[in-house]
Amino acid sequence: MNKMTASKPFSSRSVDEITGGCRLRRMRKADWSRRLVQESRLSVDDLIWPIFIVDGKGRREEIAAMPGVFRMSLDFAVKEAERAAKLGIPAIATFPNVDMNLRDQTGSHILDADNIINKATRAIKQAVPEIGIITDVALDPFTSHGHDGILRDGVIVNDETVQQITAAAVLQAASGSDIIAPSDMMDGRIGAIRDALDANGFQDVAIMSYATKFASAFYGPYREAVGTAGLLKGDKKTYYIDHANSDEAVRETEQDLAEGADMIMVKPGLPYLDIIRRLKDEFRVPTFAYQVSGEYSMIKAASANGWIDGEKAMLESLLAFKRAGCDGILTYFAPQVAQMLKG
Repeated sequence: MNKMTASKPFSSRSVDEITGGCRLRRMRKADWSRRLVQESRLSVDDLIWPIFIVDGKGRREEIAAMPGVFRMSLDFAVKEAERAAKLGIPAIATFPNVDMNLRDQTGSHILDADNIINKATRAIKQAVPEIGIITDVALDPFTSHGHDGILRDGVIVNDETVQQITAAAVLQAASGSDIIAPSDMMDGRIGAIRDALDANGFQDVAIMSYATKFASAFYGPYREAVGTAGLLKGDKKTYYIDHANSDEAVRETEQDLAEGADMIMVKPGLPYLDIIRRLKDEFRVPTFAYQVSGEYSMIKAASANGWIDGEKAMLESLLAFKRAGCDGILTYFAPQVAQMLKG
């Protein structure tokens, strides 16, 4: 029988000799010391709350794919905006679920000054003037095909779409929107919207560019929320960015800033932390991330099944955005997090 060979001896050097006396655990030993050297922090000032608006009164419909998130009529939306302001949330972002009989091939209802998104802006601003309102001018909630632009012969036409969303942006500004956030990814939209806002006396209305909106699988629950899930013909890869591309995201951002964007957004968020970090380092402008519906729903579903601690995962995911360089985060967790931070 072969004799077992003796194991090699442990290192003859002490830990202090190995590390040169540098013990990184020293500042992790207690809660107070961990707090003292924490590099990234999450505060209520980092939060933007996306909410979903529907016509009518007394409507509060939970979205099956997004537990704890609701479509709300204006009366409930105003109450929730008041709650957000009391919690210290700086801004809300409104998204409409438009009645199907108001949708068409071109999304023309977006040009109605009294559409649900503009009515919501006026109602919230009247009740809660201190909260910021961010509105999107993409056409997908208004089109019968679910695309973000005008569909002609199977093609999303760029320039005609830009004209329409530019006109819509002016209507949204006139209704009281503080920030226009175009998510459609059409070429030239930022410059066209900036020109139109300035020409109509809205020089103080800012533009948050969805500078890098990727063709992602994480948008599914949102499409249920705004009622486009069953409408979409084809996909959005001809205008959203390929999720394999990083250099292209930089070029998109550079172009939007050159056209007049005041701040930039990365969407989705958590799978694209590398993009957030790269853009922040490259451009050093206010940078935001959208923790999209799929990210939210994954945490909620795993938590509901007992697979993760949902609260801890929520906070960890949001802190990851801050670590990556975000100045703020659009998240459906906003009121829950704000309440925790306040408490």
